[in-house]
Amino acid sequence: MDSFFGFLRIPSLYDLGVMLPGIIVGLTIHEFSHALVATSLGDDTPRREGRLTLSPLSHIDPVGVLLLLIAGFGWAKPVPVNPYNFRGDPRNGMALVALAGPLSNFVLAFIIVLFLAFGGINLPYAWEIGITAVAINVSLGVFNLLPVFPLDGEKIFNRFFSYEIRKFMVSYGQAILLLLLFTGAISFVLQPITRFILNFYFALFKFLVG
Repeated sequence: MDSFFGFLRIPSLYDLGVMLPGIIVGLTIHEFSHALVATSLGDDTPRREGRLTLSPLSHIDPVGVLLLLIAGFGWAKPVPVNPYNFRGDPRNGMALVALAGPLSNFVLAFIIVLFLAFGGINLPYAWEIGITAVAINVSLGVFNLLPVFPLDGEKIFNRFFSYEIRKFMVSYGQAILLLLLFTGAISFVLQPITRFILNFYFALFKFLVG
């Protein structure tokens, strides 16, 4: 599952043009990174399922993207992974596979900042699309680090949970996540972190452009 913060609204054509590139590229890179790391650890499932690709068609869920646009939360197609094919400890492998998704969004946001700073900002609509893509990808990365099933953070921190907590999260994690989303409580936790990271990227941009 993937999300960025927003308000329930019907996007205009301009909004679609500005937001869709960041959403599509961000979700595609996120899921491809899961597939790439899983494959590098010895699991051929993502390759056999056609997920070891940068084609958005293999990763994008239309309903998930629509909800991202109008409600601020949504999802892409999960990458199928068999941790028992990994070399070494399956839980360590799953943690690395899970971490690859959010990390790829932070790296992508960093690359976009560099692109804008080193001349990309002069291209038509590059600033609007680029800065929106940075915000979307940082939010995707932060959101997915939440240690709540079925997000990546649950798999990253899974080995630190007791058996009782792991069982509870699998049973009730989705309900907890939906409760946090629809009550807005999730914003109190994630927005300060997201804002801190975005401020870092903006400061880097200003430094690079002098």
